[in-house]
Amino acid sequence: MKKLLIPALGALSLLASCDFLKKEPLGSITPENFFQTSDDAEASLTATYDAMQGTGAYGQDLNVMGEMPSDNCSSTNGDVNAMDKIIWTPTTSQVGNVYNQFYQGVNRANIVLKYVPTVTMDTARRSQIQGEARFIRALSYFNLARVYGGVPLRLTPTESGAPADVNLARATTDQVYDQVVADLQRAAIQMPASNTNRATKNSANALLARVQLTRRNWAAAQAAAAKVLASNITLGSFNALYPAENKSAESLFEIQYAGSADGGNILPDLLLPSPLATYSFPKFNIPTAELLAYADTVNDTRWAFAGIVNSAAGKVIGRNHASYIDGKPGNGGNSNDVGPFVYKWRGIGNNFSSADNTYVLRYAEVLLAYAEAVNEQTGPSADVLAKLNPVRQRAGLAALSLASPQALTKQAMRNEIDRQRRLELAFEGERWFDLLRYARHNAVEAGAHTVTALDIIAQQRQGNRDVNYLLFPLPQGEINTNPLVTQNPGY
Repeated sequence: MKKLLIPALGALSLLASCDFLKKEPLGSITPENFFQTSDDAEASLTATYDAMQGTGAYGQDLNVMGEMPSDNCSSTNGDVNAMDKIIWTPTTSQVGNVYNQFYQGVNRANIVLKYVPTVTMDTARRSQIQGEARFIRALSYFNLARVYGGVPLRLTPTESGAPADVNLARATTDQVYDQVVADLQRAAIQMPASNTNRATKNSANALLARVQLTRRNWAAAQAAAAKVLASNITLGSFNALYPAENKSAESLFEIQYAGSADGGNILPDLLLPSPLATYSFPKFNIPTAELLAYADTVNDTRWAFAGIVNSAAGKVIGRNHASYIDGKPGNGGNSNDVGPFVYKWRGIGNNFSSADNTYVLRYAEVLLAYAEAVNEQTGPSADVLAKLNPVRQRAGLAALSLASPQALTKQAMRNEIDRQRRLELAFEGERWFDLLRYARHNAVEAGAHTVTALDIIAQQRQGNRDVNYLLFPLPQGEINTNPLVTQNPGY
């Protein structure tokens, strides 16, 4: 089964809106009389997961934010030019879309957490539902904090359009992260170890490890990662991981799509060449020449030639290099379909409603997170290599020993871990956020990372290492309607 979805309910859509108590037909449908049965509780949770599918979240814009400003990707498409050239403003579409989409996720999670505890149903499942809602709220606030910094921290539903209910001042970044950590710690207790196509204990702890790396809380990151690594999952073929289809134990959390049945995933159409994509046009997230030179496209199986890709009609589309496809000239297409393209989504575009899922958390990332956290505390060790080497060896690279040049010093090991993160997670929406945390790390430990977001900002902004671009601006709509918030510096 592709995903666990309950058909959309008109009432549920109202309950998930930001001002649902104002709208008709709420004379007959209210939170108090909607949340009566276990089916109602499950439907409200489904709506919470559904918020993560949207184009402002994992369906498009968060991935664009996570890759287009970075050294991984570029594009000639005007829709992502502001991200590519680091010239975004408070009115840039992605800036508003990401903010609004993740607050939709927050509000839906808050609805679950307020009303599901009153539903008479199996107590264990009721607790699990609350844990899953806390996970989605934590995921939403984590993304909001690393994109915008401190944001309004709302822990109860927005149940009217009244200014006193809608408008909140910004919390600090640390206050938001503290709430994320608290939600994930409790979610890890409440959620099950196994939960088909949905979040689990491992999802919560994997995300917690990512959060703690972002905060440079190395011991806490190690502890969270260790809980996931206790699963002792063996890494399989890298190429076989894609497209994401709930098909590997390595997948710790995916955003589910069912194609036309639920609107589908538009990313494949935005990334792939035609005829894999529905149309031929300048694509998003084109791999940069620098990245392809940085990767070993001969020996590293994440980047090496893995076979010819043919169309349904049997025509050659291009060469599969696992992480990217090298589009072939001709084939009835045009220059838009020639050259490298992201190939971690592979399903036919299906008129911008692909059934390909999107990875959010993978086991390989947790291995790298553990290795990074331990190296930052104690430097190279057998423990660090025991987590790093499976990622290298799965890619066809030799295992390292403590005598290897990459493991002789803490800095050398850090450089190697940074390298493996970039090559392993390329195009999955994490590169810019890694570069941001590297910049903040360098601010307290000069030279810790060889490339940071400030280096990319300087390249795009005529040598100006403008620290203001380490955050995106709050959307202008929020500034216009909420007098209690202030804009980020420099915007």
